[in-house]
Amino acid sequence: MRVWITTLVVLVPFILMSGCQDQTLKIDDYAEEASVVRASGSDLAVNPDRSVFFGDLHVHTSNSFDAYLLGNTVSPSDGYRYAKGEEVVNSFGISMQLREPLDFYAVTDHGLFMGIVDDWADPSSELASISGTKPFHDINKDDNLDSYSAQKRTVLFRESFGRLAAEQAGFFAKAKAFFSGNVLDATVGYDNDLHLSAWREAIEAAELHNDPGEFTAFIGYEWTSSTPLPQRAAYHRNVIFRGSSAPKRPFTRYDDHEPEGLWGWQDKLRALGADSLAIPHNSNQSDGQVFRLNYSDGRSIDKAFADLRMRNEPLVEITQVKGTSETHPRLSPQDEWADFEILNTRKGKVTQFSNPNGSYARQAIANGLALEQEGRGNPFKIGFVGASDTHNSAPSFDESNYFGSAALSGTAENRGSVPLSEARSKYLASLPETLQQRSSLLDEGGKKYFGRRGTQFSASGLAAVWAEENTRESLFLAMRRKETYGTSGNRIKLRFFGGLNYESLRLEDEDLINNAYEKGVPMGSDLVVVDGEAPRFIVWAQRDKHGAPLQRLQVIKVWYDGSYRKQIREEVFDVACSDSLTVDPNTNRCPDNGAMVDLGDCSISTDRGANELKVFWQDPQFDPDINASYYVRVLENPSCRWSTWDAIRAKVEPRQGLPLTIQERAWSSPIWVYSSND
Repeated sequence: MRVWITTLVVLVPFILMSGCQDQTLKIDDYAEEASVVRASGSDLAVNPDRSVFFGDLHVHTSNSFDAYLLGNTVSPSDGYRYAKGEEVVNSFGISMQLREPLDFYAVTDHGLFMGIVDDWADPSSELASISGTKPFHDINKDDNLDSYSAQKRTVLFRESFGRLAAEQAGFFAKAKAFFSGNVLDATVGYDNDLHLSAWREAIEAAELHNDPGEFTAFIGYEWTSSTPLPQRAAYHRNVIFRGSSAPKRPFTRYDDHEPEGLWGWQDKLRALGADSLAIPHNSNQSDGQVFRLNYSDGRSIDKAFADLRMRNEPLVEITQVKGTSETHPRLSPQDEWADFEILNTRKGKVTQFSNPNGSYARQAIANGLALEQEGRGNPFKIGFVGASDTHNSAPSFDESNYFGSAALSGTAENRGSVPLSEARSKYLASLPETLQQRSSLLDEGGKKYFGRRGTQFSASGLAAVWAEENTRESLFLAMRRKETYGTSGNRIKLRFFGGLNYESLRLEDEDLINNAYEKGVPMGSDLVVVDGEAPRFIVWAQRDKHGAPLQRLQVIKVWYDGSYRKQIREEVFDVACSDSLTVDPNTNRCPDNGAMVDLGDCSISTDRGANELKVFWQDPQFDPDINASYYVRVLENPSCRWSTWDAIRAKVEPRQGLPLTIQERAWSSPIWVYSSND
């Protein structure tokens, strides 16, 4: 009897707690706490024809468990300083600085165990006394911060963290978790106060650095989830908040591990005054999960699902460090440029192949048109952005100055682009057998290299947004209407319009853009065809002053053939060529412009390519009875890939099987063309 009385006495506080509001639904307005005076706030530069702003909405700092275990000790605030153009030195002593500042940025640390692991690593902390934390102790102490710690860090990241994060606590912790509504309270290695403190640090950093008109810092985080073992396929999302209103605790996979749960939570927050967008990343590695054609419980997609998704998830990362998600050679065998920075392994289970079906944006857009024609809504009416997914707090967009996506990948050896030194080989041979197995060494031509997955990573990418001004409100609304595009890292300027009344416009008109908006629609929009009239498109790109000249402009058309064939279709059209070349009407391709790369020093042709490409275009195969989607891809002349730069600096031959050059590019959000008869 006494035992039950004691238990009830202990549980009473938890029972009372059950009446408290879920912390993920408790909204605070953090703007009131920002004490920084904005020098530029009263004189915002507003452009009614909209300006392009470049930024990154996917950045991890020391508060992310994986970034910390891979050696990142750079704070959220320092991440924003980097974005604003300041030099930041990472924990491995590598200097990181952009060629020019960004316009906007979002630190998006994992909501899962945010800010917890550094306490596991601090032997003096309370959490570090827990059984299982000992391997983490002092992992980022000075004498451990070197590239030789790769194997130990890999074990901590891929094995030890998961075991400890899943370990359950005792009865009272489980009771607390039940009544608090936070499942993580039932795990051994979690501390809610530390978690909330790290989330608050991220919010305060964004508020501190947000400077309307000059630099926009968004509040955000990453919702990290995946399918259960043994399949293990990830479908993570970054959640970006519109303003200064944010939840007290971020919603994580422990609150709900399916996207529908995340979107439902976003709906609830919106009703409470905190608007947000979710942006999926690495659909290429999702094994078909990001663009699957069913609910998580297996039910077929319907209009309710499509509406729920589009309210909350209008954008997708088209490219980032872990590969490009536009399309795949297996899905687009007639597209000569489909094999761009492809990473075929599965995110969350990197030893397994990721199924292209359901993993790439172009196919998803076509599937969306098919679902829409069947009356089931369109859950894939998506716009594009690029991002870095850096775990360095600082993205590396420049192929000639690539310092990896994590502190640990800051050396060419660790990236796998150059062979191991004799000293490194001897060190690896001296490791215990369990750690040697983590080396993933390959013998190629008598030289030892680390495995090839790191060599498939990219120096990518950037989000570009067309907005009236550089503020949270203006940029967020532009993202919601999908007037956005993604680039592979360079700051190519790209505009795309469609209209039915463009006959009187001329490319050289000073008011071309104003009229393009007035008489048509920009990227990300719907265009309704009247009386079967074929729309005209304006396609306009300008090169990045630091990049290679432009080679060609392309329009990619996707549609659904709803006749007896019942199939999705696609076509790639070159619409403008550099060097006064013309599109072959039979192949819809520009001739090669002869641009070359000197692989001895990575110099490029200076007499080939264009600074600007600009054209009106009409679809020569236009059928007013078929709904279609069109988006633009612009390609630069070839230039050296980062792995080739690594080899040149190391004075070794480039590793066999790696692309020597790439064609940097940008992808516009689509325009959807519908018949007025629908």
